[in-house]
Amino acid sequence: MTPAQRRRIEGIAFLAGFTACIPAANWLVGHVGTACVPDGPCLIPIAPGLAAPSGVLVVGLALVLRDLVQRRLGRYWALAAIGVGAILSAVLAPPSLILASTAAFLLSELADLGVYTPLQQRGLILAVVASSVVGLIIDSAVFLYLAFGSLEFLLPQILGKVWMVLLSIPMMAWLREHDARIGMPVRT
Repeated sequence: MTPAQRRRIEGIAFLAGFTACIPAANWLVGHVGTACVPDGPCLIPIAPGLAAPSGVLVVGLALVLRDLVQRRLGRYWALAAIGVGAILSAVLAPPSLILASTAAFLLSELADLGVYTPLQQRGLILAVVASSVVGLIIDSAVFLYLAFGSLEFLLPQILGKVWMVLLSIPMMAWLREHDARIGMPVRT
């Protein structure tokens, strides 16, 4: 298998994972948690004394996967994935969360792309972490404000997403070394 074939197959796998995160996050926030707030999100513990809406883990993963879609398939595929993701958010979100889910997804993923694109040539880990942090802050603030009219869960929601980004760092280090070893070029 050539590096180009391998890049395309891996890119499609990352794209499938990214796309799956969208309905998963929308479903989790309303159905899974140790406690569900009336007319609000279902919460999971993310640190001692802190709980966040359960979709945070999947949203953190989506930000990382979007970067990997761009790394393997290029910026135009990443933009297309964001567009499809926004449509999925609008279609799959509960009626009370359509605007919040769609706006938060679209704005955070575009911000992620805007930070990742110039940083990717300086290093994969730096680009993924920096772009994901920017994206997860925007996603958290926009979603919470539009969905619930409150930023009460902002810090826990950010922390929950940061956990997923931090957990991705060893995989990003491995991927960077793997790509260098097989001579796989980075797509922009």
